[in-house]
Amino acid sequence: MISKQRGMTLIGFLFVLAAALFVAYIAMKLVPIYLNHYSVVTSMKSLAEEPDVANMSEGRIRDLLSRKFTTSYVKHVTARDIEVVRSTGIEIVAEYEVREDLIGNLDAVVSFKRVQSLN
Repeated sequence: MISKQRGMTLIGFLFVLAAALFVAYIAMKLVPIYLNHYSVVTSMKSLAEEPDVANMSEGRIRDLLSRKFTTSYVKHVTARDIEVVRSTGIEIVAEYEVREDLIGNLDAVVSFKRVQSLN
């Protein structure tokens, strides 16, 4: 009885390893961007929970948001980039893009838009 060998060749293993390393490299570049956005969202939610925030001036709202961004080590966006919209209530809008170099002249562009009501 002849048994056949099973398994992966060295070349097959190298292809799988290269693909896994590429995915890990992309994840190392993109995960911090999404973690930073999570900090932006957390800061905006925290601002919405401040007492009497709906009656604050736009400058005071930006100042509080700037302090929260500093405390949360937010990069890529500042309080000046946040739009304060007054209509039936007050909303703050964070709309921004983050560009990350990947390989050579290949970039990843990630766009975010978050609207937080301050009512």
